[in-house]
Amino acid sequence: MLPDTPRGTWVTTDVPGRLDALAWSSWHRRVIVALGITWMLDGLEASLVANLAPTLQLRETLGLSATQIGLANSVYLLGQVAGALLFGHLTDRFGRKRLFLVTLGLYLGATGLCALAPDFTTFLVLRLLAGGGIGGEYSAINSAIDELVPARVRGAVDLGVNGSYWIGVALGAAATLIVLDTRLLPVAIGWRVAFGLGAVLGLMILVVRRHLPESPRWLLMHGHVQAARDTMAGIEAQARGADPGAPRTPAPVTAVKVTGPVGFAHVVDVLLRRYPRRTVLGLSLMLAQAFLYNAIFFSYGLILERFHGVAADRVGLYIVPFAVGNFLGPLMLGRLFDTRGRRVMIPLTYALSGVLLLVTGGLFLAGMLNAVTQTLAWMVVFFVASAAASAAYLTVSELFPVELRGMAIAVFYAFGTLVGAGAPTLFGAIVDQGAAGGLVAGYALAAALMIAAAVIARRLGVDAEGRSLEDICRDDGPPGATPRAIE
Repeated sequence: MLPDTPRGTWVTTDVPGRLDALAWSSWHRRVIVALGITWMLDGLEASLVANLAPTLQLRETLGLSATQIGLANSVYLLGQVAGALLFGHLTDRFGRKRLFLVTLGLYLGATGLCALAPDFTTFLVLRLLAGGGIGGEYSAINSAIDELVPARVRGAVDLGVNGSYWIGVALGAAATLIVLDTRLLPVAIGWRVAFGLGAVLGLMILVVRRHLPESPRWLLMHGHVQAARDTMAGIEAQARGADPGAPRTPAPVTAVKVTGPVGFAHVVDVLLRRYPRRTVLGLSLMLAQAFLYNAIFFSYGLILERFHGVAADRVGLYIVPFAVGNFLGPLMLGRLFDTRGRRVMIPLTYALSGVLLLVTGGLFLAGMLNAVTQTLAWMVVFFVASAAASAAYLTVSELFPVELRGMAIAVFYAFGTLVGAGAPTLFGAIVDQGAAGGLVAGYALAAALMIAAAVIARRLGVDAEGRSLEDICRDDGPPGATPRAIE
């Protein structure tokens, strides 16, 4: 599609205002389900490996050590880094819709083949590719969601969508309780069936995604002005349902500069020169939450087995309630990010997560926790931490301009994931040693990162609640510029 408005032109349009003015509808719910499935798929993947970890150590399967399982998890995370950076650039260049079909396809193929992996090396390669697909999904999906939902509910929607990761975790845990039951399937087959479930779920949603529209905001930035207007009209018709001809309330008009595709130099300039404080904020939040989750969740099954004597095929029983707590946190706290504000809720959830984790570590070291109480303690910690982690994605998605939103998400996500990618290997090695003190020391490091991020968020946070994406990243036109009217 060739742009109908040249790069560098300032245009005036009410398309962003119309998107923000839409009443919440069944169309919005369909978009959230079709796009938010990304987080569920990632949760499913993480849950499968966490729950399958003890089983994958058996000779009848791949016969892996705890360190090898940790390495497989780290490779999956590294794949997410590479996928986020590659597809983040491509989603800004070629559009949100094209890329969220491509990335889902990559995930489907790789995770389906994981079910057929004959050895550890093949398993590692396929985990790398599956991670690449999921990492690419985050850039395209989070960009599209923030650009399509009304500003007044963006915080609650983002946190709810990100929290759906834990629906995938619960599904994965529940699935392993069935497929690892040797009364139903041989142990050498059950783990392969578990990986096949992710491919089936992704295939179902691929069909639904084909009918979603391109982001009108992306179309505007790339000079496809008429396409943006047509797409917006189509969205309004679907959102209004049975009364597509109802008059709409006049929306505010804003000036938008057509940028077209931007290069890496522009990304660096925006992150380091134009918004350095926002960059420090995003890096801090992403680093802290990535280390916290990668450190604890990927070693969850191993910890239950090694320190609390939970049988390999019963690990899922303890992860389901843990996942429920993680899902309820963003769902129940999300609205507060729109009402009380980002600069209140983000520091609060990060600091409280760190403090609760320290308390849990102390109880564990004192020998006061068993499998049940350990799970209950983690439920409390991650009820809050899950909202904090989701808020990190909300922050890096809404604080940077449309023309590089996908790449901005990718850069921050890649940084946090890359730094946190060593955590599963580190904690896998700690579990192999069987030292409770070493495990608690790792918890203390994760807690310190969360508390430090809370301090930074309080000082550098942005009051973005209820504001349009354009207003948050407001640019003044060049001196003497005359915006070209679109409507």
